[in-house]
Amino acid sequence: MTKTLRIATRKSALALWQANHVQDLLGKAHEGINIELVKIVTEGDRILDRPLSQIGGKGLFLKELERAMLDGEADLAVHSMKDVPANMAGGLVLDAVLPRANPYDALVSRDNRLLADLPAGSKIGTSSLRRKSQLLALRPDLVVTDLRGNVDTRLRKLDEGQYDAIILACAGLQRLGLGERISETLKMPDWLPASTQGIIGLQCREDDVRVRALIEPLADTETMVVARAERAVAQVLEATCQVPLAVHAVLNDGVVYLQSMVSSIDGRQSVCAAGKALAADAVALGEQVAADLLGNGAGEIIAGL
Repeated sequence: MTKTLRIATRKSALALWQANHVQDLLGKAHEGINIELVKIVTEGDRILDRPLSQIGGKGLFLKELERAMLDGEADLAVHSMKDVPANMAGGLVLDAVLPRANPYDALVSRDNRLLADLPAGSKIGTSSLRRKSQLLALRPDLVVTDLRGNVDTRLRKLDEGQYDAIILACAGLQRLGLGERISETLKMPDWLPASTQGIIGLQCREDDVRVRALIEPLADTETMVVARAERAVAQVLEATCQVPLAVHAVLNDGVVYLQSMVSSIDGRQSVCAAGKALAADAVALGEQVAADLLGNGAGEIIAGL
């Protein structure tokens, strides 16, 4: 196998960890495969002085990676699935996802305080409207301010005293060997994660039979089932990162259990919906839960954002 497989990746430590992880997995699956990383700076990496919700959303982290594949400069892209919009660029497919890591959010605080123990007026950093709305629903006495940058930058700002606590994804911290920084794991029923959080996705050109065959051994079918259910909710709601949408699905004994919530940014309004279905009906389940959210008033909340 002589032709080099080129993997497009962002340059952040977490993105490089993910790309190197996929490189290692492919090396084990295909003896003698030659792989190189194509490191790309995305628009989302360049614009750090404004919230994601103001500059176009998480798709800004993958447009350049997708363009590199469509232009023939790369063969495969490795993404955090929660950064992948429900509607991808034409000509590309997301054939494989890896087994899901920890899907939950982490509170990282100075003095290792729990969320309930943070003093009133504490300054909490997050770039996510979903996290902000859930924070304010639980602790309206906190001050939630925007925080951008890679994991190392966010932790540095916390350690410098710019924030009393920040919220990050557990999976990112644990993948970087920083799991000990987690003060508290924020879990259901009080806290719902983002759609597909903790899942790594592999994207390639739809007509690239060679690459689609190469990544097939890495595909985790159970994780793909829950990813499809969660992404279906966002697709029906046409949800971007401007919408505080939380979604989480689990697969047990062939049955998908899905919970979802849409809330106002100030956390004062929220609507929930849940359902279950056989794995084969995961997408239909997501669509039904989204319809239930709309029936419960999610459309009015979204329209008022």
